[in-house]
Amino acid sequence: MSIISKKKKTYPIGKYLRSYLRKNNREENNIHLDYSDLRRFEYARPLLDRHGNDTLWESVQYAPNDRKEIFPELTHIYALLRTEGDTSVMKHLQVARVDYCTFGNSNPFRVRIVNQYNDNYDYFYVKTADASRIYGLELEHVLSPNRIAYLVQNNTLIEEHIAGIPGDMFISNYLNHPETNQVRLAKEFVKFNERCLVRLLGDMRAYNFVIDITPDFDDVQYRIRSIDFDQQSYEGQKEVYMPRFFKENRPFAELCEKHLNEATILQYQREEQSMIAVRCRKSQVRLQELEMCALEIDLSEPDKVQQLKKELAGFYQNDSFLQCSSMGSIVKASLRNILDIHHKQVLPH
Repeated sequence: MSIISKKKKTYPIGKYLRSYLRKNNREENNIHLDYSDLRRFEYARPLLDRHGNDTLWESVQYAPNDRKEIFPELTHIYALLRTEGDTSVMKHLQVARVDYCTFGNSNPFRVRIVNQYNDNYDYFYVKTADASRIYGLELEHVLSPNRIAYLVQNNTLIEEHIAGIPGDMFISNYLNHPETNQVRLAKEFVKFNERCLVRLLGDMRAYNFVIDITPDFDDVQYRIRSIDFDQQSYEGQKEVYMPRFFKENRPFAELCEKHLNEATILQYQREEQSMIAVRCRKSQVRLQELEMCALEIDLSEPDKVQQLKKELAGFYQNDSFLQCSSMGSIVKASLRNILDIHHKQVLPH
């Protein structure tokens, strides 16, 4: 696989996307802090995990006057994100820590909020708003089994924390554990791979998704959830949108090879395609509005668009991809393709 672009361009929010965010209650005008305010920290120190390993995050410290200004606003943001502005919950919340990541495209801040009554904590993220990333968040919200909470204020993006075990940590600590149901995990990886390909979410290497484990009455269920949406329909190589091809995900791919035959893999792919088709139909108006937003600003580079539409046309044996002129139109063609496949599957012979 070719190397993914090291630094992706940040795409501005256009008027259609701004209108879409406002209509769907994603825009928040009651925030008096932006991403640049968090950059005013005085110094930073490496943040280590419980085993003393570098996490690639830095814990940042602010001057006393800046803390008085920034920290109350961060708890206010948390209330907006979690309780739609019910500020009564703010009295017993406090900011325990602010972390900064220099790794990757978005350079996010991660805010740790603590409940003073019971020391329970939660996180949220503050980033520079990027139209491409917002597009990815919305597609995840509409087309996946997951729901995403986020807010946009001017050019600042606030994202909820998505709980789960990071994929790379799961490989190291849980994959070969006797209690891990590898067959169910393999099934979920096939479905996750299909979701990413259909909606063109790229770069789902193990550290960009988490494993959510839910106890069932006789076993456990697994769900793989994306936590990074920077590479939404940007790269030109189709394999970038297929998690099974990344070397970091090889242990998950090997589970599929070990426990699933070709017929079973096809069954799980068809199941996921059917669920995506159902979600498309239920959210038809919202998707159409989102497609207009994606067409407003081309979210990639011309050479990548040309490469991807040709590769997908060959992969699906569907020349409709060749008519696409932007990444937004390729995503639309991909969803249309899945709807057509599903329609053929459910029609009686």
